[in-house]
Amino acid sequence: MVEQALLDIQNLEVSYGATQVLWGVTLSVERGQIVCLIGSNGAGKSTTLNTVIGMLKVRKGSLFFKQENISQLPPRERVKRRMTLVPEGRQLWPKMSVEDNLLMGAFPSAFRKNAPANLSRLYDMFPRLRERRHQLAGTLSGGEQQICAIGRGLMAEPELLLLDEPSLGLAPKAVDEIFEVVRRISQAGVTILLVAQNVNYALQISEYGYLMEAGKITLQGSSASLLGNDYVRQAYLGSS
Repeated sequence: MVEQALLDIQNLEVSYGATQVLWGVTLSVERGQIVCLIGSNGAGKSTTLNTVIGMLKVRKGSLFFKQENISQLPPRERVKRRMTLVPEGRQLWPKMSVEDNLLMGAFPSAFRKNAPANLSRLYDMFPRLRERRHQLAGTLSGGEQQICAIGRGLMAEPELLLLDEPSLGLAPKAVDEIFEVVRRISQAGVTILLVAQNVNYALQISEYGYLMEAGKITLQGSSASLLGNDYVRQAYLGSS
């Protein structure tokens, strides 16, 4: 276990039925960092996040959060320990208002008493959500829906926020805005593990990165070093 790591994953193996999809994945996230997990579609990045939050079972290996082995805990217990996943595709309730979607993030009883105060802080951080609070979530733009999904995740007061492809399918201007939102959340003291196919953005915003290919970590290092790595540049950034 990596000393002082907020999240420490050791030799993780995960299967879908008889098909193994993660092979000996080891990574750590130190408190206060933005760490990115990059790679192509199907590499196992989302599987890793879904295993961290408890939606998929650990076949082998271990997960430590705040030095506690959480490998066998159900998702609700991981959320109680201040870990939240913002899933790929946002997964909002389109016929519910923005505010009701946000309040669903505080559905666990441990967070309900603080929901009004957290909602107020969220509106201060994202004034557009306040403006749209009575609007149906399904009528928002793609970028606004993503901000709403991130805001819902923040309602559970996470120490670690797991972000799965927050910029996927968005227009370039909205992508810029989403990554600025990620930066602001980090500056507010939330540690972030970011999964992204947008390798350039992910490495620019993070301190450390892991490259995943075919269910394995094949390269890791500071984000600056990965940006300058010849293989990363050729395979993922389209440059030589």
